[in-house]
This record gives sequence, structure tokens and C-alpha cells, in this order.
Amino acid sequence: MSIQAWTFILVGLSFALYVGIAFWTRARSTADFFVASGDVPPVLNGMATAADWMSAASFISMAGLISFMGYDGAVYLMGWTGGYVLLALLVAPYLRKFGQFTVPDFIGERYDSRVARIVAVTCAIFISFTYVAGQMRGVGIVFSRFLDVEIETGVLVGMAIVFFYAVLGGMKGITYTQVAQYCVLIFSYLVPAIFISLLMTDRILPQVGFGSVLADGSGVALLDRLDQLSTDLGFVAFTEGTKSTIDVFAITAALMIGTAGLPHVVVRFYTVPKVSAARSSAGWALVFIAILYTTAPAVAAFARTNLLQTVPGTSYSELPSWVHKWESIGLVEFEDYNGDGIVQYVGPRSVERNELRIDRDIMVLANPEIAGLPAWVVGLVAAGALAAALSTAAGLLLVISSAVAHDLLKKTFYPEIDERSELLAARVAAGAAVLVAAYFGIRPPGFVAQVVAFAFGLAAASIFPAITLGIFSKKMNAAGAVAGMLAGITFTAGYIIYFKFLVPGNNTPEHWLGGISPEGIGSVGMLFNFAVAYAVAAVTPPPPPSALALVDRVRMP
Repeated sequence: MSIQAWTFILVGLSFALYVGIAFWTRARSTADFFVASGDVPPVLNGMATAADWMSAASFISMAGLISFMGYDGAVYLMGWTGGYVLLALLVAPYLRKFGQFTVPDFIGERYDSRVARIVAVTCAIFISFTYVAGQMRGVGIVFSRFLDVEIETGVLVGMAIVFFYAVLGGMKGITYTQVAQYCVLIFSYLVPAIFISLLMTDRILPQVGFGSVLADGSGVALLDRLDQLSTDLGFVAFTEGTKSTIDVFAITAALMIGTAGLPHVVVRFYTVPKVSAARSSAGWALVFIAILYTTAPAVAAFARTNLLQTVPGTSYSELPSWVHKWESIGLVEFEDYNGDGIVQYVGPRSVERNELRIDRDIMVLANPEIAGLPAWVVGLVAAGALAAALSTAAGLLLVISSAVAHDLLKKTFYPEIDERSELLAARVAAGAAVLVAAYFGIRPPGFVAQVVAFAFGLAAASIFPAITLGIFSKKMNAAGAVAGMLAGITFTAGYIIYFKFLVPGNNTPEHWLGGISPEGIGSVGMLFNFAVAYAVAAVTPPPPPSALALVDRVRMP
């Protein structure tokens, strides 16, 4: 069968599974809808958290970024995995001890402030929509390439599936659907990686193959071959970095801290029965995430090596079919500047002119085709990519709907609303959020991982300080928390918007503040948040006794 036929079958079966689970676990109460009634076992919650966490950025884009960036791409590995240590130690157990439904719930109650709750809701919605933009770009890429439909159509189909199980099942349906999605995405990520590792290095484990000698009898290590191929074409060696130390530190810190402040990840720890289960869930999630994250560098190296060995110097008419397939949807572009019909794929250090542009987001999806694997493996990867994107999109949409229905209506403007009306409002809000997410999928603002990195920076600069100060500082009051959140998110968002959208020509190290890129500015925004919060708290009245009692309660073992 063809790649398209296999993709239709595997994607169709996976979608049927998700819809079936959503129907079986549909929400019947607000507790079901917002926190799955708080009775999800830690292992399953860890698996669901991993699926919620490992979005299109992890599945589709991270290995692609490492493939192009080489050593510099390690910031994504260190930041996104290291963040779970912060999450497990500084956030998850305390918020589970607090209980309730959402992150703005904690901030509103801890600071005894309606304004603080509204600011937290605004930050959560802003972060969630930024994050969901990356997921929808991933959905559009998969549908347009493997199912031969327009990106717009693919995004709408994907959002229809998410709408069904997010609106029908709420957190309960999403949780058990994400367990299935984790199984799909990890299987589809590992299968081609194992096949390619065997073909290239005779090692069954990609993590071992990554550091092994090639199986072609040359006696050359994989990374040595990749370094040589890269430097011969004018690129920086794969194992060398070009980023400044300060920028590496800033990006890693922003991703780590942002992890502990992402509302759709934090809320997962409200779904377990008790505090010890929250810690256990974080541990299990890290195990499940590590399976993919330790495989990603190998996938990146395999794809880059195969690409550099097959494409440069080849006649355009003799290029593999996968190149032309991706070219047909605009994610590969060839411009024959010298008119010789030969592909010149060269780096900035070469004297030749680069004639081929390859979108970073295609490297994982194209990897099985580049390596010549069977059609069913290609279809499997497409199904896994959709599972990764849709699982995270569902979690983000639930954050948005709960923020509107629970935090704005129930807790702020309409406290007398009954449970049935609150549940209806949550579902209507989820539907509206789906439409906005679809727009971002059709008009994405950047690479998947790049857009997601912005969301992490925004979370690091706004929500994380408010949560940690709320837990560990009895001196922090509502005025300080609100001022800090507004200062942090305004500074970070303004910096990103300026360099990425208003004056992109200035998006170079010499123009950045202290050499820190927009992807890493969230770490500076966090420090700005802390400084403003403490300064304002020092000149305003202390928090009320009820807030101090809440701090004592959540910190009690």
C-alpha cells in the first residue's frame, strides 16, 4: 500500500480510539470536567502528563532543531526535561495540597484578590494561545503532507477531533485519551529510530547508536562522519556550538522555569488523589518523557547524516521523491541560482550560494522516507505526530475553558451560577477557543518549537513567580503579585514581539539585551517579576491572616 493509504488507516484508527475513549469517559460534573474528579492513578497521570507535555514541539520540531543547530539544540533537551525537577519539588505537591481546579484559583485564593485572579487568568489564556499555535502548525503540516489535503482543511479536521473529546470528556476524557496518545506517539517515535539505528550502526538502541561506529565498514563514528559532512559543506560541525554562554543559560532557564509555570501542565497534578501521588506522577512523567528525549538527539543525527549524504550535489531531477513531496507544500524550496540543475546545499561559511531551503519542522516526519523505510512506518510517524499535537492542544483548550467558566464566571463575576450552567459555559468557551486555535494553525507565527519556547518564556515571567512566592513567601501580597505578573509578562511579550514581528531585521545577538535571544528572555522577565513584586509588596499593606493561614496549610507535610 502507499504512504497515503497507510496514513489514512493508522490516523483513522487512532482518531477512532480517541473518540471512543472520550465517549466512555465523558464528564458528568464540573469535578469530572476540570480535574477528572481527582482520582487518576499516578502512573496513568504520569503518562497523560507526558503526552500533554510532549507536544508537536517535542515530537516534530525538537529533533529538527537539533538536526540543524547541533550542539546548540541541547538547550531544548536540558530546559524541557530539567523543568520537571522544579515542577516536582516547588509546585506540584503544594498545589495538590491546596486542591481546587486551576492555577488562577490558587493565585486568587492565596492573595485574596479578585484582581490577582483576573490577571492570572489573562496570563494563562495568553500563554495557552501562544502554545496552541505551535500545535496547530504541526497538525497542518502532517495533514497537508501525508493526506494530500490543504493545511486549512487539516487544521479544521484536527480541531474537530479535539473539540469532540475536550468538550465531551473534559479533563476526565482528555486524561484517558492522553494515555492512549502517549502510547501512540512513543511507539511511532521509537520504531523508525530503532530501524534507522540498526541500518546505520547495527545498534538496536538509538541512544547507543548515537555514539557508535557506522555499520558501513569505514570504522568512522556516526558523529565524526556528521561533523565532516557538515564542515565540508560550510556548516558548523554538529558537535560544536555557536551560541554565547549567556544565551544558552538564559534559554535553558526560561524553558525550565516555564515548565513549572505552564498552566496546562500544572493542572494535571490536581487530578490525582493526594499529595504523595502528585510527586509520584511527576516522577513517572519524567520517566515517560525521558524515553523520547534521550532518543531525539539520535534521530536528529540520523536524519542530518542521511540528508547530507543524499541531497547535496545531486541533480534536481534525480532527487528522492520525498523532497518533491515536501516541496509541493512549500516546506522545501529549491532555487537554481547558477542554472546547472545541481543542488547546492551549503552553509553560511561556504563561498557557494545555498539553493535549498528545508523547513526544520519536516526532519522527523521525513526521516523514515529519507532512510528508505517501509510506507507503514511513514504512516505510523504521521499518526504519532498528530497524537502529540492534539494531546497538548486538548490540555491547553481545557485551561482556556476552565479559566473562563470557573475563574471568571464562577469565582469572579457570577458566583451564584449553578454547576450545570458552569459546565455549559466551560464547553462553550472550549468551542470558542477551538476556533481561535484553528486560526493560529492556519497562520502560524513561526517554527513549532520556536513558538512553544515563547510560551515557556511567558509562563516563566508571569505565573511561576506568583505561584512560588505564594507558597514560600508570607510577605508577598496581592499588590506585589499583580504588579510582578504584569511587569514580567509585559516585558517578555514586548521583547518577543519587537524582535520577532516588529523589527525582525534586528533579531541578532548584537541587538539583543545582554546577548539574550527572544527564546531566552523569559528568564530575565522572571527576575523583573520578582524585583517588581518585592518592591511593591514592601510599600503596600501585608497580606490578610486568611492568606497566611492558606500558606501554612499548603506547606504542612
